[in-house]
Amino acid sequence: MDLFSYDEQTREASVKHTLLADRMRPRTLDEYIGQEHIVGKGKLLRRAIEGDQLTSILLYGPPGCGKTTLAHIISYHTKAKFVQLNAVDASVKDVREVIEQAKLNRSLYDQRTILFLDEVHRFNSSRQDALLPAVEKGTIIFIGATTENPYHHVNGALLSRSTLFQLEPLTAEHARMAMDRAMRDTDRGLGALKVRLDEEAMTHISDIAGGDLRRALNALELAAMTTSPDENGHIHITLADAEESIRRKNVKADTSTQYDVLSAFHKSIRGSSDAALFWFLYAVDKLGMDPVTFIRRLTVACSEDIGLANPQAMVQAVSAMQAYKQIGWPESKYIVAQAILFAVESPKSNAIARAIGKVQRAIEQSGRVEVPLHLRDTHYKGADKLGHVGYQYPHDYPNHYVDQQYLPDHLQRLHIYEATRQGMEEKIKMNQEKRERQKGKG
Repeated sequence: MDLFSYDEQTREASVKHTLLADRMRPRTLDEYIGQEHIVGKGKLLRRAIEGDQLTSILLYGPPGCGKTTLAHIISYHTKAKFVQLNAVDASVKDVREVIEQAKLNRSLYDQRTILFLDEVHRFNSSRQDALLPAVEKGTIIFIGATTENPYHHVNGALLSRSTLFQLEPLTAEHARMAMDRAMRDTDRGLGALKVRLDEEAMTHISDIAGGDLRRALNALELAAMTTSPDENGHIHITLADAEESIRRKNVKADTSTQYDVLSAFHKSIRGSSDAALFWFLYAVDKLGMDPVTFIRRLTVACSEDIGLANPQAMVQAVSAMQAYKQIGWPESKYIVAQAILFAVESPKSNAIARAIGKVQRAIEQSGRVEVPLHLRDTHYKGADKLGHVGYQYPHDYPNHYVDQQYLPDHLQRLHIYEATRQGMEEKIKMNQEKRERQKGKG
């Protein structure tokens, strides 16, 4: 191939072709990259696909992990009618039309129908309900793909009738595999173009792509199409070429990721200053999440997980919220970080959370509750005639405490708040024990 023929023919043909990422999309399970835990040799999903015995499934995983690709591989393997819809623009009418056609195909040709609904989380509850009867009766075999936690965004009934497969994020090594395959493939890839990719360029693209195979292949194709061949017709892609072809992108957190990061932050408050500060700053600086979300969670944790073991933790958290509102971000970053670290390093107690749980259970198990007579309002004439007497004013007794009934009759023996011996709460525990010893002595 001379330089002229390459420029005028090969480049022109490449432009007319579909994108490299689409041309290289795997058509068989052997070409599929990653997810060995569900499509590896002998795995359930692989056996079902190869045997064309698929039942309704949900594919859950981050963008670029291969959910749509896996659905297309299924379409190549099955004898069933394969229909694809995207929940972004599909309507209930579209779904019903597929279902009606599926009924005809089954009755006339004894042919099954597979409906692949991409981004199923975009379907609201009522639109998902339209699928249920057809899935239950086996009119369609449902394949749903979602980047959002299906337990949050997929109807329980539909979820229970589908087998859930969780796909893992792909890695930079998977991106390298995809690029290497594309450069060697003379049919669908860049093999005919004699592309040589420097190791540094390969590493840069695969690292920046972050396991997104489409992004890696798009960058490789862009670099190949914009790099002039040498006198031998070879295309040499350097690190500089790779850096021009792919840029580091901002990470955007979907709803599930936000919930997961917030959960990691709260759990870290219970045990790791390093992790709590990391998750907070990662969420705000990298994912663009609102700092207020984390300051609110911090404030809750200061009561739920620290409580009276160190009441100052709550003060720090509320002060951080006020500082954020008055000073703004990023100036308040130091103040919020201080509150987080103060909370993590405080002694911990979940006595308040346990006390609330006991009260809620008691309320659920109780019917209408009557206030003991001596605790009822007496700020009116005639209260004593109704029997609203007998209340003992604690400040009239030693240590400002008197043993008397405060709870409803059927809950008198319920002990709700049990202080721990953590931090300042130990003093409360000692006071509780002292009161217990006083009972029956007055």
